[in-house]
Amino acid sequence: MSSTLTIQQAAEQTGLTAHTLRYYERADLIPTVGRAPSGHRRYSEEDLAWIEFVKCLRSTGMPIADVQRYVQLEQRADGGAAERLEIMEVHRNRLRERIEELTGFLERIEGKVDRYRKHLEL
Repeated sequence: MSSTLTIQQAAEQTGLTAHTLRYYERADLIPTVGRAPSGHRRYSEEDLAWIEFVKCLRSTGMPIADVQRYVQLEQRADGGAAERLEIMEVHRNRLRERIEELTGFLERIEGKVDRYRKHLEL
């Protein structure tokens, strides 16, 4: 994409607030966002892809420090692929454990719902 988006447009496209986008940048959760000659942020397609990736990581519970480390590694000349892989594997394993835990909770809740439905059918 040759054109870029303002912070308001990027906020609309990503579903985040302008405040959150500024925070992501200050917290080094996304690489440096380009600027217009006026100094206003201009979000590229690549920036939006990073934002969506960070949203995914944060929504699945990845700690901010891990996201920051991942971004730092990505920006290194060598890309830090081995360390990025480790971060992703650790996060994947935590996420799988959480899914298993939630699945157990869901099964218990479904059991209660079934019991109440049967009780109310009497």
